[in-house]
Amino acid sequence: MTIEKYKAMCFVDMPFGIKTDISSGIEIDFDHIYKTAIKPAIKDAGLEPLRGDEERTGGIIHSAMFARLLLAEYVIADLTLSNPNVFYELGIRHAARPFTTIPIFANVHQIPFDVTMIRALPYQLEDGKLTEKEAENLKTELKKRLQQAIDGPMTKDSPLFQLIPEYPVIDLPHEVTEAFRERVKHEETFNEKLTQALSKSSNNEKRDGLLQIQHELGDLKKVQRNVLVALMLSYRSVEAWNEMASLCETFRDHLKDLVLVRQQWAFALNRKNQPGDKEKAIKLLKGLIKEHGPDPETLGILGRVHKDRYREAKEKGSIIATAALDDAIEAYTLGFESDPRDYYPGVNAITLLIEKGDDESIKQAQQLVPLVSFAVARRRGASSSDYWDLATVLELACIGNDWNAAISVLPKVMDKAQESWMPETTLGNLNMLKQTIAYQGQDSPELNKIIEQFNLRMSELK
Repeated sequence: MTIEKYKAMCFVDMPFGIKTDISSGIEIDFDHIYKTAIKPAIKDAGLEPLRGDEERTGGIIHSAMFARLLLAEYVIADLTLSNPNVFYELGIRHAARPFTTIPIFANVHQIPFDVTMIRALPYQLEDGKLTEKEAENLKTELKKRLQQAIDGPMTKDSPLFQLIPEYPVIDLPHEVTEAFRERVKHEETFNEKLTQALSKSSNNEKRDGLLQIQHELGDLKKVQRNVLVALMLSYRSVEAWNEMASLCETFRDHLKDLVLVRQQWAFALNRKNQPGDKEKAIKLLKGLIKEHGPDPETLGILGRVHKDRYREAKEKGSIIATAALDDAIEAYTLGFESDPRDYYPGVNAITLLIEKGDDESIKQAQQLVPLVSFAVARRRGASSSDYWDLATVLELACIGNDWNAAISVLPKVMDKAQESWMPETTLGNLNMLKQTIAYQGQDSPELNKIIEQFNLRMSELK
């Protein structure tokens, strides 16, 4: 059973109390409809019901209403009275969310033609009242429609998103709105539970603690998005790649479609590295690039997948190693070119170009070094408190044989390495540099000492 305070929300946009339908003169008890059919259907579907607590008085809708329409995972809109406010609010929802909006209406009169095309769910009234039988029918059908939205494929119910495939989803943080203040508190409580699990002594114990939290959440398709994303990133922090990838598999389709989720899902698949995982990761990342264009994060992860393909192929003496290396260099280079402020793909491109070692590759690496050095300097370089900033300074110093700078920044790099997969990533680049130096018939005692420190730090973190 899902913990109540972490359930996904279903906001009900409908009139309150007893209202008169102007066209027919029938009085309708909307509170009775909500209490006997709509609210029970939402609860039976495993969601948290929420109905607005203010009457509309015309003019600009209160900001809380906007928040609920924009941020609730599910919305039910009762169109019975053809009230302009409700139609306006339905339009806001359809402009903000492609999925999970369910219009309903009573049979007191015909609803406008434009709305009949969006699969609105009708219900029957007798003299303006919802009979016990019709309440049960509405509850059953509404629960069925909600369950389809929860479990079914990602079907767009917004005409705007149907018409414009690339139309962007509006995504606001909950903390910007008073309407979700309580929800933010619940998320903070959940993050405290995650922190407690992550305080265990070993990664295995931390993973077991996270698995217990996931078990307590119950049906994950009915859990708030931010809670699930926090759990996903916690699995990443303890290198629980199987659990992280499996969690992403369980997400609702519209959660799977988030850029962050698809990036991290591909990241986990690459690290899990079972048959077919790398191919699936590449497909996810290429799909993101096709839909959203090139960006450093997506191309950086794609470069890492190809780099790992290269390492594996090289160890096996496979002929595809060179092709995988070229794919990795291309992804990292495009990632840096897409935003030269982001040094991460740039420094990886340099390392791999040096690894490739031909004259043209060395020339390209030399051209990239000052650009990447400038990008990391903009982030305060060796004065930064961010692990990746400091690790990049270290790598560039090692590439340039500036061992004084490398040794100087090493303690800060070790201090900021709080999750074992972070120094493991840097260590892979340093080992590659070491192999390149050895291939040239040389040795670097300074680099060997740095690598030794990384191995020790990784042992401490695991």
